[in-house]
Amino acid sequence: MADDLDQTIRDNADGPAKATGDSGSMEQHKLSEQIAADRYLASKQAAKSKRLGLRITKIVPPGSE
Repeated sequence: MADDLDQTIRDNADGPAKATGDSGSMEQHKLSEQIAADRYLASKQAAKSKRLGLRITKIVPPGSE
């Protein structure tokens, strides 16, 4: 289901925003909308990742005790 939604979002972002009939007029999605869709899909992919996004460790140099 989620993969179908991701593919639908990709297809809609790739396709035209508006299209009319006989005259052949077509309008593309705004670049900001395409970027927002790409960021959304990338964040969903990153959220699925098993790896941690940020790891904080404490580094103790030898002999500091």
